[in-house]
Amino acid sequence: MKKILLSLAFSAAAVAGAADTWSLDSCISYALDHNLQVRRQAIEQQSGELSVTEAYDRFLPQLSAGASQSWSFGRGLTSENTYANRNTTMTGFNANLSLPLFQGLSAIRQVDYARTRMLQIVEQTESMKDDITLNVIAQYLQVLYAGELVEVAREQAALSAKMLERQEALLEAGKVPEADVLQARAQAAADELTVVTSSNDRSLALIDLARILELDDVDNFDIAPLDGEARPLLIDADEVYRHALQSNHGILAARRGIDVAQKSISVAKTGYIPRLSFTAGLGSSYYSMSGVRSESFGSQIRDNFSKSLGFSLSVPIFDGFSTRNQVRRARVEELSATLALAEQESQLFKNIRQAYYQALSAAKKMEASETATEAARVALEAITYKYEYGKANATEYEQAKTAYIKSQSETVQARYELLLRNRILLFYNK
Repeated sequence: MKKILLSLAFSAAAVAGAADTWSLDSCISYALDHNLQVRRQAIEQQSGELSVTEAYDRFLPQLSAGASQSWSFGRGLTSENTYANRNTTMTGFNANLSLPLFQGLSAIRQVDYARTRMLQIVEQTESMKDDITLNVIAQYLQVLYAGELVEVAREQAALSAKMLERQEALLEAGKVPEADVLQARAQAAADELTVVTSSNDRSLALIDLARILELDDVDNFDIAPLDGEARPLLIDADEVYRHALQSNHGILAARRGIDVAQKSISVAKTGYIPRLSFTAGLGSSYYSMSGVRSESFGSQIRDNFSKSLGFSLSVPIFDGFSTRNQVRRARVEELSATLALAEQESQLFKNIRQAYYQALSAAKKMEASETATEAARVALEAITYKYEYGKANATEYEQAKTAYIKSQSETVQARYELLLRNRILLFYNK
């Protein structure tokens, strides 16, 4: 039995040695660069940048050029007011310029709207990165927690294996019945199964972390333990919340949402304002008819050349309440954005408070579990001594061992719960 446990330990060490070990910072950095949600949000940010460019382009003039060619066949009216068979050809060229002089402040406000919307998208991108970071931290600690449970299970299996060896020696000396050996052997096998199950749980937790990182190869992936965080100091929840209101990207994105809605109202109101534009055009044509002598192409193009200039004023009088409805819809969006900010602040307050009180509870539980673990260890040593000298039975020994392993597991759970909640508080307080 002991050889089997040593073989498992050496195998695990060999795998760990061959694996690519990642730190928490490297996991976070890789996730922010490769996570699909973050990459999709980056595309959304590029779209926002194009919207800003399009808004500035509204100030530019519109210039177009065109050409036309037409033919006419059959009877037609002549200059003598008679009908005759005539084939005619018509060629035309033109160029037109349209320059917006005053667009009812629409272009200016569209620029403000696009830039504000762009700032909101940037904050939303950073907020998504924050969510990914928290997910990585939580899953990273989950892997470490599962790893410590593996060590607890191995210690339990080692104790059972040692007791089995002791029972087998006593059986050979005729001091214990065979039933005690069978019971010890069954317990040792059950504890070995617990080691396998715990190891599998850690592997699954590691796969979940690799999935967040979008890693293709999980066979050579492993993580390093955290240093210097055995018993972190707690931060006051009110202080964290006050700081988070000024720096949390989710809150900042929600505030930008209100700004975007207000800019949308301003854009909608431009429908009430007149618009003025300037137009200019150049054109010429060539005309020929069968049976009639026509001037040359160059002469006609030169002689028929024309120029035009003009101004166009558009004054909105009644548009079927379209502008009014757009303004009302924009005001509704502003109310919705205001509620979204209130919800975001409420959720942030809840998350921070919850993390703080969970950390307090975990710290108290960790202190109590450490005390219980030490007491259970001393009790186990005492019952082991009695058991070896026949002053305690197997049931009493198993009860003491179970109490010791349970208190160890509770200590590990409380420590990693404290680490996780403290990390969350530190993250919101950054």
